[in-house]
Amino acid sequence: MAADALEAPPTSILIRVGPEDFDAGLEYQGLRQRAPGHGALVLFTGLVRDQSPRGALQGMRLEHYPAMTGKCLQRIAEQAAGRWQLAAVTIIHRVGELAGDDQIVLVGGAAHHRQGAFDGAQFIMDYLKTEAPFWKQEIGVDGDAHWVEAKASDQQARERW
Repeated sequence: MAADALEAPPTSILIRVGPEDFDAGLEYQGLRQRAPGHGALVLFTGLVRDQSPRGALQGMRLEHYPAMTGKCLQRIAEQAAGRWQLAAVTIIHRVGELAGDDQIVLVGGAAHHRQGAFDGAQFIMDYLKTEAPFWKQEIGVDGDAHWVEAKASDQQARERW
């Protein structure tokens, strides 16, 4: 058997960043189609909370630097794919004005076994929270806005990898 025959096919990576909402069901089906024959798919969706330590929120504003964001998300997806042999990765992150309970992020991973899919998706989320160039501004119900600072708990979660 030739050495090439043992190599895994390249990972299918889908990354989208923009203001548009997404349909988690359609994204699941797309991930499934991009990873035929794999036994585990994990999908995580993050939502805008209605509360923060400062009080009730009406929403959030997310900004990013497009030239850096795409490269950073691609690097994170490739790291996860290589480490957990993910056949397919989906990362969707919204930017702009979002209201309470709106979807912010979707991360999906497909692998042969559940542990790889779970770990890969969790790694991606932990790295998104600490490495991706997104800036979040929470908007209180009174209209007062403040920038969200990095959390020590997010950094601790990332360090386990």
